[in-house]
Amino acid sequence: MDTKSLIIDVATKLFQQKGYKGVGLNEIIKSCNISKGSLYHHFPNGKEELLIACLQSLNEEITKDIVEIFDRYPTTHKATNALISKLINNFETEGTLTGYTFSSMVSEMASLSDSVRNACAKLYSAIQTIYFHKLVVDGFSNDEASSHALMMTASIEGGMLLCLTQKASEPLQVIAEVLPPILKTRRFKTSE
Repeated sequence: MDTKSLIIDVATKLFQQKGYKGVGLNEIIKSCNISKGSLYHHFPNGKEELLIACLQSLNEEITKDIVEIFDRYPTTHKATNALISKLINNFETEGTLTGYTFSSMVSEMASLSDSVRNACAKLYSAIQTIYFHKLVVDGFSNDEASSHALMMTASIEGGMLLCLTQKASEPLQVIAEVLPPILKTRRFKTSE
């Protein structure tokens, strides 16, 4: 792994665990075992620029994973079940969902910085677009698909946050029961 990728990877984990304000550049430098000059070589504008790079990296990782899951299953209903099951399994196995949620960074920084807010908006938009396209394939109108995609994004992201704060997988388990029936296909009947 090159130095820039290492910095992004370590900073992303630290930001997710402790929040943007809870992590200083010195902690990132120490965790990466690099010099301050090396960090500023890759991120000359400092911590906010690094945060945006972390959000872009998360965007790529999260959307790639969601696309892979949604491509594997024939309906939004089944794909959503698989995604939520994976999140529950990750939480119960690892005790966290750091690879999937970035809400702590959003809540801290989105109102303070347009560039961070825009990076967060891109990630949410990418996730909603994946859901939207699958819902359209399932026979939902564009308006219905758009509304449902927004609801899915909010429900799943909110469920992850609740799991982290409650230290329990129950919020995602409830969402797994309540959300998928709403997503049953419109055009054709499935044996679900």
